[in-house]
Amino acid sequence: MLPINEEAAGPADGQKCGEKEARDEKFKRERRASRKSKIENIVRPFILSDDDYKEIMQRMRQKFDDGLGKETNPTASVKMFTTYVRGVPNGSENGEFLALDLGGTNFRVLLISLDGQEVKMESKIFLIPQQIMLGSGVQLFDHIAECIFKFMKEHNIIHKNIPLGFTFSFPCKQLGLNKAILAHWTKGFKCEGVEGEDIVRLLHEAIERRGDIKVECLAVINDTVGALMSCAHSDRKCAVGLILGTGTNACYIERIDNVELWDGDDDEPREVMINTEWGAFGDDGALDFIKTDYDKKVDKTSINAGKQTYEKMISGMYMGEIVRLLLEKLRKGGHLFGGKGSEELSTRGRFYTKYVSEIERDMRDRLTGDVDEHFKNTKQVFDELNLEKYTDEDCRITQYVCSLISTRAAYLAAAGIGCILNKMQRPDVTVAVDGSLYRFHPHFHDLMVEKLNQLVEPGIKFKLMLSHDGSGKGAAIVTAVAHRLRQSKSNSQLDELADAMQKQELEGH
Repeated sequence: MLPINEEAAGPADGQKCGEKEARDEKFKRERRASRKSKIENIVRPFILSDDDYKEIMQRMRQKFDDGLGKETNPTASVKMFTTYVRGVPNGSENGEFLALDLGGTNFRVLLISLDGQEVKMESKIFLIPQQIMLGSGVQLFDHIAECIFKFMKEHNIIHKNIPLGFTFSFPCKQLGLNKAILAHWTKGFKCEGVEGEDIVRLLHEAIERRGDIKVECLAVINDTVGALMSCAHSDRKCAVGLILGTGTNACYIERIDNVELWDGDDDEPREVMINTEWGAFGDDGALDFIKTDYDKKVDKTSINAGKQTYEKMISGMYMGEIVRLLLEKLRKGGHLFGGKGSEELSTRGRFYTKYVSEIERDMRDRLTGDVDEHFKNTKQVFDELNLEKYTDEDCRITQYVCSLISTRAAYLAAAGIGCILNKMQRPDVTVAVDGSLYRFHPHFHDLMVEKLNQLVEPGIKFKLMLSHDGSGKGAAIVTAVAHRLRQSKSNSQLDELADAMQKQELEGH
């Protein structure tokens, strides 16, 4: 039996204890609400309205028109380069072709055999070292020629003279199918002596310096055109090509009547593929109304400050860094990791975009009810960043940040494609999409489709189709078409010569 004083004191103590617990719980709720409010205030600039995206589309359409106009093109931020690629393959392309693919740190050489719908490919990846990316143009093209030689020797085709297609995924002004002038470098390249020069000529000169291989480049294309042509080989409704990887860009089939700078023939089909180079959209301030402080910081510390504004809000080269800057802001404010970070998290470029995809896969697992897998990838990323102490709440906040940045990127890309689809006014269009961001991010496709359904005009049907090796297969298909047309023209000229000789012979009699 408890002493009287204890029995008498018991209920009062219990009441005090209950009141304390209630106060503590209320304090915790208020602290969580305050923390949530502060976090949402920090990330709010990344949440754009439908009106924002519609405004972006209107501004992009104006920039497209400026790029296509003869008088406005010189000062246009979006250059709308003519590719000289007319129409899509007809299925009769055949033969062996070499293809080169340069668009990042990896360079590929491919041997592609076409026989109607049959396609056989062999390829090899070669690394472009940092010193070559930042060296001279001679060094770069000598390295490319060396890679071609090694590949041809390995495949025992050193003795053959094989037509070649070059996917060169940098902004170029094309003066013909096999003549392309580099406007400026992107994606970390800065080779001297290449900007303003014909990259096909530089390639041929490097091959001639070697003297041990016979290769002629018949076509130089952008990776967007490669993606489009690759899908068009099996889907004739394909009329748009989109890259969502290290960088971003798009091409589409435009009516020649709308291309004021067109200097080719007027033969059918009266349309041509336009390489938009839309990564530069916003370089003139058109996107300043949605640009955040984090976007500005990413741009300021990039190798091409003030350039590729739209690209820096979307692509894989920059997405991870935007997330890192935002996480660091939250950490310094005491909202993440107890305010304690790591050298890796504070190092520019160390939060890779692949981390964003991996962390968002955890969100997918949570939605499917796999409780054990809630934060598996997120915690693995934290371990790689040498973050010592983190909670489940830290995981949730990081997932939220990643989803905001990637959702904005997907919606911005959708606004661009929506602008193109509304401009083309075709009733049914397939959009060919390639690039690591689109391939590996678990939600990017669905987010784009969701936003496109809101932005595309009624009556226009579309689908997004993954392009399989567009940079290789697409380059080979364009080259095959060029080769076929060259042979056809040559045969036509021979027929004309034969007819003329026969006429002379008859007149002689």
